[in-house]
Order: sequence, then C-alpha cells, then structure tokens
Amino acid sequence: MIYTGKKVAFGTLGCKLNFSETSTIARSFQEQGFARVAFTESADVYVINTCAVTDSADKKSRAMIRQATRQNPAAFVVVIGCYAQLKPDEAATIAGVDLILGANDKFNITKYLENLEKHTPSEVHGCTFKEINEFQPAASFGDRTRSFLKVQDGCNYFCTYCTIPLARGKSRNPSIEMLIQEARKLSDQGIREINLTGVNIGDFGRSTNESFFDLLQALDRTDELVRIRMGSVEPNLLSDEIISLVANSKRIAPHFHIPLQAGSDEVLQLMKRRYTTSLFQQRVESIKRQIPHAFIGVDVIAGMNGESAELFDKSYGFIEQLDVSQLHAFPYSARANTRALSFSGVVPIEERKNRTQQLIQLSTKKLKAFYLNNLGRSATVLFENQLQNKTSSGWTENYIKVEVPYQRDLLNTIQMVRLNHVKENGLVAGELLVL
Repeated sequence: MIYTGKKVAFGTLGCKLNFSETSTIARSFQEQGFARVAFTESADVYVINTCAVTDSADKKSRAMIRQATRQNPAAFVVVIGCYAQLKPDEAATIAGVDLILGANDKFNITKYLENLEKHTPSEVHGCTFKEINEFQPAASFGDRTRSFLKVQDGCNYFCTYCTIPLARGKSRNPSIEMLIQEARKLSDQGIREINLTGVNIGDFGRSTNESFFDLLQALDRTDELVRIRMGSVEPNLLSDEIISLVANSKRIAPHFHIPLQAGSDEVLQLMKRRYTTSLFQQRVESIKRQIPHAFIGVDVIAGMNGESAELFDKSYGFIEQLDVSQLHAFPYSARANTRALSFSGVVPIEERKNRTQQLIQLSTKKLKAFYLNNLGRSATVLFENQLQNKTSSGWTENYIKVEVPYQRDLLNTIQMVRLNHVKENGLVAGELLVL
C-alpha cells in the first residue's frame, strides 16, 4: 500500500543501536510514500522505539508514548523496542496505543498499518527471547555526518542485573563481507565516520565463525573508509591484539568504551561479570601504554544489591586511580526476571543516587584532566555542527569536542586543529591549522 501524503514521526530512546534501527525503519516508511517529520509535529503515524534498561527508561518510554497520543489523538501509534518486547501488556494499557511489536516484527511495521484506523484494543505481536534468532541489518543515515552501523545484536552473558538478553535474544551477527559492503555504501553517501554498534560487539563472529578482531582488520583495510569508531567492548573481549591494531591504525579511532560496572571483585562476582578488577586495570594500562592520548569511557552501576558502603568505597577508590577519561554512572535499577532481585543487602534508592552523584563528580574531574592533558596537541576534527557567524564544532579522533570560529564549508570535513584551551562551556577551543 502507498501512503503518499501521510506523515510519520519517530521517537527513540536508549542506546545507539536503537538509533541505528530507527533510521533504518524510517527509510522503510519513506519507501511507502510517508514523509518523515519531527516527533514534536503532528503526524499520521508515530513510532516510539523504546528502552527498558532501567525504571527511568520505562518511565521515559511511557511518557513519550503519551506525548504522541496528545499531539494527535487520531494518529496511529506504534510501540517497538525493549519496553515493547519485555512489557507488551503494560504498553497495551496506555490509551491511544494501536500496535505493539516484539523484536521479531519491529522491522516489518508497514505490513501492519493497513488503512491507519485506530485499534481498540491494542494489537500485540510478541515473541519469547528464545524466538529472536534473525539478525536485522541497520545503519543510521541522513541524520548527521556520522553513521551508527549495527554489527551485532543480542547477548549470551545474562548478568544478574540485566534484562537485555530477554529483550534482544542471543548473540548473533552478519558476515564481515556483508558489513564491509554496508560500510562502503555509507562512505559513498558521504559518511565520514562509522560507529560500530551492537549489544555486545566484542562477541562478534559467533554466527559466522569470525571474530571482532577479524572485523576490525577488514574495516581497517577498506580504503574508502575515513574514520571508524568502536562501541562498547567488554574487557574480557578487548584483547591485546585489538589494542595493538588500534594503536597502529590510521582509520580506527583511539577511543575505547569499556563497561566496568563495579570496581570491586565481590560485586563483579554478584553481577556474574566475566573479568576481575585486575584484568580491567591491565586493559587500561595496555591502552595508555600504547596510545597515551586515547579516550577511555567506563560504565559504572552504583548501589547494586549486595554492594555495602565498604564495597562502594572500595569501588570508588579503584575507579579514582584508573587512568580513564569519563564515567557513565547509573544507579542500580531492579529489573523483573533478574537474579539480582533475590540478593540480600538492598541499597536504599536515595543512597544509590548519592553514590551515583559521587561518581558523576569524579567523572567531571577526570574529563577535565583528560582535556587539559591534550592541550597543545594537534588532532583531526570531524566537523558536525555550524552556527553561522559564531562557531563550527566537531569531535577529534580521541573524542574531544572542539569549537573553532565559524568558517564556511567546514561541515562534514576533517581538518587538522591545534587544541588551545578549555572554554567556559566545557568544550576545547581549537585553531585550524590547514583549510
């Protein structure tokens, strides 16, 4: 069916993987004649790609759904993503929701639209996590100068606090050959930086008898590509050969995102993580030894069940001495159907927030120190935003946000810039060396 003249709006919450999938789904709507509009505008169809990693994510998902129904009560409202997969019945209770699709159907929304008449009650098409077996390709395009390329989906780890395996199924991936083709297409469309995204990208290769290192090598050999940036890689999967490849690569950005989650071995064991603090520190030290100016981002969860005040202090002390650039700190959120719910030593919510705030303050100090340590260096900046007669801004290869005085034609170009000083807005003032 062709929907020429109809408008569709997308709302996306959560991870970069969700954004890559929304972008791909949006293109399928445009192929059916829909015009894409901003989520804040009135549309005939609203698609909300939800997140469910925390209680806060659940609430944001519900709020975004209600926002859509308020903007146009007559619109056809579709809910997809992790919240839709994990809590379809709850989503169905929200007034105005017409269609809820689980993980196996979210890329086939248009086949359920028909004449866009409202559904009462909501139509639900769900599946169990064991039924989620296919890899659905996805890449963001048209939204920015970078693209998020989905290289892997699902997770086999089943950490005791996490429901992502239940929402996305087991680890799976396409072939390296297919991803190289997709990366070349993105490059042909003018994309200057490709960000590799997935649930557990270091586990790449499980479906095809390949490895994440094999994928990085293949991308590094692809001359059409300009810059490649890795997503989050588990410390036990971030091998020395991967670090050495990045250190010697002209394409792979010296930017690492490594989930720690807790800085004490006792809590890591409770979480059922697959590494120790000693291994984590070894990975950080190996990166800094080979790539002194590499950016290292770290995920941390504060207040997990069983994390006593003493264990939090131990965790904080371990993280404080790590030579990392930034922390992404979150309070522990109890999730249904996870083993952590049975653990003793529940930390009060206010204490979780307090511990998280301490980690956020530590992150601010670490990021400032990282920026200061890079001043005086020259770096390559991919310019993404321009405010005419004001500034042009973008990111260095090692993930420093840089501003320079506005110049025409900087957008979507990579320029050599000297990093001069940290501005009041927290960005680094740069000086173009060659244009």
